[in-house]
Amino acid sequence: MSKLQQILEYNRSFIDNKDYEEYITTKIPKKRMVIVTCMDTRLTELLPRAMNIKNGDAKIIKDAGASVVHPFGGVMRSILVAVYEFEAEDVFVVGHYGCGMNNLDTRKLVDTMVSRGINEETIETLKNAGINIEGWLHGFESVEESIKESVRMIKDHPLFPDDVKVHGLIIDPETGKIDVVIDGDNNIQK
Repeated sequence: MSKLQQILEYNRSFIDNKDYEEYITTKIPKKRMVIVTCMDTRLTELLPRAMNIKNGDAKIIKDAGASVVHPFGGVMRSILVAVYEFEAEDVFVVGHYGCGMNNLDTRKLVDTMVSRGINEETIETLKNAGINIEGWLHGFESVEESIKESVRMIKDHPLFPDDVKVHGLIIDPETGKIDVVIDGDNNIQK
């Protein structure tokens, strides 16, 4: 049975048993917060539990490395929508120790793309068009510095309001311990 068929079979049971009822909430986050975090599978349940976040408490945005890499990219757009449309009052950028984006070997990643069927001509065409694929895929050398840069990009965004606090945190993906990099309540950088 394919993964899709497994999901659909489970979903029928989920709906028939009304298991969804315990998750009913509104689109406005109860804790008026948005969390930008990594897509790492270890954080799926650990991060909400370590932060005492329940269904409906926060908007959660996940991307590789918990990084805001472009001021007008999808992550920043989602943050702005959470603030202006869904009344978020705090933004938490939560990276984690041992992140796969830390010192990611982008040359190897491009080689893997080619080995999986992406034509080398496509790669060259993109390079000739001025797209630095390896630079675009590049992560960071330091999770702390990446968190600081993402917080700076959010706070300095021309459309971001001054009255919303931005915090920078790092979580241990084994224990859930959270370390503060930037305390947005007191504008303190560790």
